Amino acid sequence: MPDVPFGFSAGDDPERDKPKKDPDAGAGSGDPFGAGFDMSDLGQIFTRLGEMFSGAGNVMASGKQSGPVNYDLARQLASSSIGFVAPVPETTSRAIADAVHLAETWLDGVTALPAGTTKSAAWTPNDWIDNTLETWKRLCDPVAEQISTVWASALPEEARSMAGPLLAMMSQMGGMAFGSQLGQALGKLSREVLTSTDIGLPLGPKGIAALMPDAVEALSEGLEQPRSEILTFLAAREAAHHRLFSHVPWLASQLLNAVEAFARGMKIDMTGIEDFARGFNPASLSDPSEMEQLLNQGIFEPKATPEQVAALERLETLLALIEGWVQTVVTAALGDRIPATAALSEMLRRRRATGGPAEQTFATLVGLELRPRKMREAAVLWERLTQAVGADARDRVWQHPDLLPAAEDLDDPAGFIDRVIGGDTSGIDEAIADLENGPDE
Repeated sequence: MPDVPFGFSAGDDPERDKPKKDPDAGAGSGDPFGAGFDMSDLGQIFTRLGEMFSGAGNVMASGKQSGPVNYDLARQLASSSIGFVAPVPETTSRAIADAVHLAETWLDGVTALPAGTTKSAAWTPNDWIDNTLETWKRLCDPVAEQISTVWASALPEEARSMAGPLLAMMSQMGGMAFGSQLGQALGKLSREVLTSTDIGLPLGPKGIAALMPDAVEALSEGLEQPRSEILTFLAAREAAHHRLFSHVPWLASQLLNAVEAFARGMKIDMTGIEDFARGFNPASLSDPSEMEQLLNQGIFEPKATPEQVAALERLETLLALIEGWVQTVVTAALGDRIPATAALSEMLRRRRATGGPAEQTFATLVGLELRPRKMREAAVLWERLTQAVGADARDRVWQHPDLLPAAEDLDDPAGFIDRVIGGDTSGIDEAIADLENGPDE
């Protein structure tokens, strides 16, 4: 895995996985909980933990928690980190609307997918939080839910039946921890993203082409290109993303399904829990510093599994295909009209390659880090496919996920292009029929 999602231990402590030694623990015993440590003791520990932390959540949480992430806390932390932001001037809003309209006109000539925007918007950082938080919930909930429950389901049944107070406490504290990390990340991200689709996902409402004037201005200050060209370039990228998300009905759900599959693939290594229990000293419950150390040992950290690796590859490939297609059509639409198009595209590619703010936040929250090599190769594939079969045939590939290039096609696009040129339509009729009939589930 390229990164660990929120709620995970960073794994930097070399002593983390070593069991805590207690001279009275009887480590040589065959009892995994240590000599003299029986299930009744475990029940008392859970009860005392519950008593210690039962009120902590009410003190720390400013809002009402529902689900695995405290989103009220996340929103408040994000808003407080943003601070005061002046409203967007009307002249700026009009400039963005004009840029989106011009970009849509130019895109019409290079793609078979019709315009996907119904209006444009100039968002402040707070507007971005308000308009994207619902999508972040859909992205983060599956991961947070799995993290908060998967280790408990791995406990022995007798221990799980006694763990009610501890489970409730950890759920509440976990929700606050996730909410705090999410709020801090989104507060930072809201000041640095350029558009609503900056990470390749439909974060905002359908059909609204949204640009972030303050972030665009900050980006423009470090570039030699005219601001008007930079604005039109970013508007074209935003409009191109919306064409895909509006007219490829399965695309958003496929992205979210890959995130959910990643969460479902989490597993807990029970060895760590057994090591913890073997060396655990119940007397540590009376010492807050010992409790903090106990909760930060990372023993409940999920381990990477083949299922997760496969889900991440699917998500990575799909995002690479989206970004590659957007780059291809934007270059075709703007290349002869805005000389800086190639330089701006390379700037964004390098921004992603060096771990830009959007990429870093997505890696932290969901555990995915796009590999720039795949993005570049996806763009090469779409460009070569356009040259071989034309824009209309290229865009028909988006009719169904089964028709898209696979991960191996990004490494060797010639075979995929040959199949399209050769008219290999095996499975296409069935795929389109499945799409028209809806999902089986």
